[in-house]
Amino acid sequence: MKAKEMTAALAELEKGIYASLETYSNVHRGSGHNSMVTTHLYEKAREYVLEYLRLHKDKYVVIFCTPRRAEALKALLKPDSYRCVSSREIGLAIGVRALAVHRKALPRGIPFQTGGGTARLVSPGWVIWAAAPDRFEAGTPAIMNIIAFARALQLIRHSGADVFRDETARSQTAVEILYRDALEAFTGKKLLEELRMTQIGRNALVPTMGGPRRYINLDNGASTPTFTPVWNAVCQTWRQSGQVQQEIIREVRSICGTVLGAPLTAYDVIFTSNTTEAINMAAESFGRETEQGIEPVVLNTFLEHNSNDLPWRMVPNLSLIRLQVDTEGFVDLEELSTILNAYNRIGQHGKKRIRLVALCGASNVLGVYNNIAEISKIVHFYGARLLVDAAQWVAHRKVETEQNGIDYLAFSGHKVYAPFGCGVLLVRKGLLNFSAAETELIQSSGEENVVGIAALGKALILLQRIGLDLIMEEEQALTARVLRGMAGIEGLRIYGLKDPESSRFAQKGGVIVFALKNFLPSKVANDLAVQGGIGVRSGCHCAHMLVKRLLHVPRFFEQFQGLLLRLFPRLNLPGIVRVSLGIGNSEDDVDMLIRVLGKISSRNQGKADERNDSGDSGKHDGSQRDVRQRISDFVLAADQRVYV
Repeated sequence: MKAKEMTAALAELEKGIYASLETYSNVHRGSGHNSMVTTHLYEKAREYVLEYLRLHKDKYVVIFCTPRRAEALKALLKPDSYRCVSSREIGLAIGVRALAVHRKALPRGIPFQTGGGTARLVSPGWVIWAAAPDRFEAGTPAIMNIIAFARALQLIRHSGADVFRDETARSQTAVEILYRDALEAFTGKKLLEELRMTQIGRNALVPTMGGPRRYINLDNGASTPTFTPVWNAVCQTWRQSGQVQQEIIREVRSICGTVLGAPLTAYDVIFTSNTTEAINMAAESFGRETEQGIEPVVLNTFLEHNSNDLPWRMVPNLSLIRLQVDTEGFVDLEELSTILNAYNRIGQHGKKRIRLVALCGASNVLGVYNNIAEISKIVHFYGARLLVDAAQWVAHRKVETEQNGIDYLAFSGHKVYAPFGCGVLLVRKGLLNFSAAETELIQSSGEENVVGIAALGKALILLQRIGLDLIMEEEQALTARVLRGMAGIEGLRIYGLKDPESSRFAQKGGVIVFALKNFLPSKVANDLAVQGGIGVRSGCHCAHMLVKRLLHVPRFFEQFQGLLLRLFPRLNLPGIVRVSLGIGNSEDDVDMLIRVLGKISSRNQGKADERNDSGDSGKHDGSQRDVRQRISDFVLAADQRVYV
């Protein structure tokens, strides 16, 4: 194939991906315009895979996997019950496998990997699993890679199977791609200011009751947008030879070790697709350990995301117990010490010994940061290991893995401004229990997504150059502004730490959850989108047990919820609204949030005036029904920019 045709196809692919980045958010359960668009694009990708394979959507369902997950799923299927197409086959280093599985052949029972998205409802003693395909797509999938894959399949049908197999790759070095960019002269606050200006989609306008408005992303806890330097690293990476791509993988491994305080002499860096896959891997490995005369126990907390709870439940011959947290979400260190002493020192529970404490570095619901340094001292004093789910930590505060005695650390690039499907498991050398063949598959599976690895490395370098201490300071100032503004809204209840003057506020991050009296959480979230162009998230945030405790759901009603959900699978569950901040947010964003929330609340109190719902004086720009139609048109227009 001519180089000119290859260049044109790659340019078309990049054009579509860039358009999807302009309206990027996490899929499903988000209320903002961007989440609606990204969910639509992601689900359309399934249709384009079936179209490429010439299979009917009524008979087949598409499940997106990493290479390793695809092998695990195929092992549960009959050979004639599925078709598989991979990004590697078409010449793109994005690590995607699409399995089109006959609906009648889908495995039943517990999914082979568990975590975020695989469950509809979770309680301490039972789980209601999601339907396919969500049931088999644990954690946030490689959304951008999957959209890119679907668009690439479209281009292949038009231009031929070899259109992305460019034999005349450019020659750049890993150092040039990862460390050089148009902002390299800047550091600290100046770099942060300049980087914000390069956020892709920063000035995108969305339809609202007050007319077109700049979209305000307050859903960073679900997934983060990206910036031009990160996108440029992606575009440069898939134009490189295999040799340069291997150099990029090695360099990003070193970057992870340096930025996260985990020297490569002491830690292995395993690339995965997301935090969920990383924790599942740690659980699988831990479950293979045996110790004569010991019944192993894992201790985690009621603060955890499902991805740091469900994988431990599925390990055979392993007990899981949970540590309480207070109303603000903090672990009681004395209780932690007491429990570990009871199990590991005085043998109060027979042969049971706590061998691992697995907890989050920061809560995705209450936004509090655990005192990992002190927790680690207690855990290791009693002879256990420490695993930290750092999904909500890495992008916001400095991580010192070795200094804090962390044995396993898991996080995702899509929460670190690199939404291209790369996660990481940092693990002390010698702790993983896999055969040589399994280790090779694990490594090759993660490393096939070279562009995701490059994006993560670039994002970590940018965060390091800004300084995590500065990022923490900026985000805490915005968090205080949100809390003070919400305190003045009638009928609004904040859950967790709400006082910026509290001695604990230093341990509070930019995640705030709340409810508005007489409003369903989904209604508040939708009104924020329709009236102010503000994207937030509502529901249980894959932390069902914690949210039910915050809402004081009685045990009998919890059982009733489970029964209702089994009878009516489409039923929406109660929850709370979540605002989550990132480095792209500003005081103006916070002020708009407070203004719109105030208008929603005052309307509820019968105090609405003639101003429109965005807080400005003037005539309404249409009914909510009209706006919802314009939002539907907005989603379809985005589709046309991505999938031609």
